[in-house]
Amino acid sequence: MAEIRLERATKTFGQVHAVRELDLTIADGEFFVLLGPTGAGKTTTLRLVAGLEKLDGGRVHLGGRDVSALAPAARDVAFVFQQYALYPHYTVFDNLAFPLRSPLRRRPPEEVTRRVEEVAKLLRIESKLKNKATKLSGGEMQRVGIGRALVREPNCFLMDEPLSSLDAKLREDLRVELKHIQRDLGATILYVTHDQIEALTMADRIGVLEEGRLLQVGTPRDVYTRPASVSVARRLGSPAINLLRMDAVPGIAAPSRARNIGIRPEDVQLNGRGIEAVVEQVEHLGAESVVVLRAGEERMHALVSGGTPVRPGTAVRAELSREAMLFFDEAGQRVDA
Repeated sequence: MAEIRLERATKTFGQVHAVRELDLTIADGEFFVLLGPTGAGKTTTLRLVAGLEKLDGGRVHLGGRDVSALAPAARDVAFVFQQYALYPHYTVFDNLAFPLRSPLRRRPPEEVTRRVEEVAKLLRIESKLKNKATKLSGGEMQRVGIGRALVREPNCFLMDEPLSSLDAKLREDLRVELKHIQRDLGATILYVTHDQIEALTMADRIGVLEEGRLLQVGTPRDVYTRPASVSVARRLGSPAINLLRMDAVPGIAAPSRARNIGIRPEDVQLNGRGIEAVVEQVEHLGAESVVVLRAGEERMHALVSGGTPVRPGTAVRAELSREAMLFFDEAGQRVDA
């Protein structure tokens, strides 16, 4: 596997700046997730690495080699798409074997068979090798799509929201499997998604992308607990972070430039102390409940135990954890005490 490095990578489509001078290094063997909303530039970044889009500025390096001018086939990367893109008239075996039979690689038949069987076992689809692709479930099709990338043993894997079309249970299962496979192979993966759960559970590091700009890079825990800005803070966490005016929480020692307080719902406790509030709504999620509170002109969420006895219309006091508070300036950037 290989390190991926982008230096001031830039791509525009007419008046739209899809990627803006992006500097990013993904270590050899790292599972890196680019997180952002639709239109953030995530897929364009993948396509620049793969060579499917031409850079308007900057460079792309793979394994220490400048590949900016190379054709996609010469970069030796594997791209896993959101849609399965299987050959419906082929069997699972032939779909998996297809990259190894291409004119660029053309491996011996016995090597093709060995490699296909290894990958099929890894993905738990060895019993499906003789099936036509049209006879598979959605989860099995996506396993074949991932497997077709794995058989090649490329420099790196580029994955464009490969789990987004699956149902919740299949997404959960394949998240776990994909992370295990990445660790077993020591693979370098650049994975893009708008799904914060995928980012938090799979990534070694996360990069938050918005309007073609990289806002922050760090471990999932670092980005969640110390977001660089309001935009980053809102990208991770469900329910979303509470943003309150400074005067809504009296008596707090805050940096002089602070204009807003950020507090995660799990750091709001209903325990008879703190801010006076009224319960507007309770959303029961099983082991936990989301309580929507109104405190004067401010609205906030608290994440509490599912057995907490609160009902709409109840007057409560909400205590905000001082240690967990984040402060943001007028521009929305985090400021530290």
